[in-house]
Amino acid sequence: MNRKFPAHRRPGRRAAFAAGLVLAVGLGVSTQVSAQASVPAPARASTAAPQPVSGTFGQAVTRVADFYGAYVDAKGDYTDPDVTLATALRKHYLTPDFAERLAAWENKNGADGVLRAQNVPARWTVTDNGTVGNGHEVIVTLTFGSGETTQKTRLFVLVERYDHIVDIGTTSAR
Repeated sequence: MNRKFPAHRRPGRRAAFAAGLVLAVGLGVSTQVSAQASVPAPARASTAAPQPVSGTFGQAVTRVADFYGAYVDAKGDYTDPDVTLATALRKHYLTPDFAERLAAWENKNGADGVLRAQNVPARWTVTDNGTVGNGHEVIVTLTFGSGETTQKTRLFVLVERYDHIVDIGTTSAR
């Protein structure tokens, strides 16, 4: 047996050590909880209730909303726009004839024909405008900018009976 540490003192030291460890862990946790409690929660972007988005298969408004939502997302990443996706979306949603006419419009005007602009909108809305001939007209309102400096562009998108976009213009076909 060691004279400096008699056997009868070890349990006391172990108990003191264990108590100190529990206290240290307890303080660490309570300090952590206090620190977490003092950090403010991230603010919500809006206090309004979330807006639902819904659609119906085969409905012209839903189809145009799907197209514009995906197209704006593909074009909207300024650091890495997805040109391949934007091209594939145009091929899928536009008739070949309209795609050719749109390319000619873009070459003449130096802007994206789907958006009728050189940049990407901050917001967009899609509204039904009713039947036109054998097709359906949908109004797409694009909002560019933010705050007090916004500009809105209203586009009239004509969808044929087979759910392909056959025209995008700034005036109604009605």
